[in-house]
Amino acid sequence: MTRLHVPVPLRWSDLDAYQHVNNVAMFGLLEDARITAFWRHADAADGEEWPTAILDTGPHATSHTFVAGQQIEYLRPLGFTRTPVRVEMWIGAIGGASLEVCYEVHDGAPGGFPRTAPASGAAPYVKAVTTIVVVDAASGKPRRVTEDERAAWEPFLEEPVAFRRRG
Repeated sequence: MTRLHVPVPLRWSDLDAYQHVNNVAMFGLLEDARITAFWRHADAADGEEWPTAILDTGPHATSHTFVAGQQIEYLRPLGFTRTPVRVEMWIGAIGGASLEVCYEVHDGAPGGFPRTAPASGAAPYVKAVTTIVVVDAASGKPRRVTEDERAAWEPFLEEPVAFRRRG
């Protein structure tokens, strides 16, 4: 399956006292990747837009996206690097008014990597899922995922993240 490969730079403020990316900061890195991948960018030149970036943002947007839930599993510590990390993203499920965004955080590649590609197969630092609800901005109520949104997101649909079970 095809995944989005989003580069996300680390910041010094992301580190904890052990010089690893802090657990809370990791949610911010995932948010940065999600915004890049799903929100339209007014300054994007032709051909530079992400294929999934079809949601308008800002005060005049007719829809908003709300986080309904998140789950994360830290697999190994991520130390600071100047090379942006690669957040592999895909859709685990598309519901009536929601979608499940899945992530794995991997090492970046000097010089970059393609925006869309198969899963790298490398050992991730983190795997996570965010459930997003699409909301009508005027009413504040969930709205149905449109046909255009579904068509843009379905090519990135694959099995959701499997977390380790605790017994």
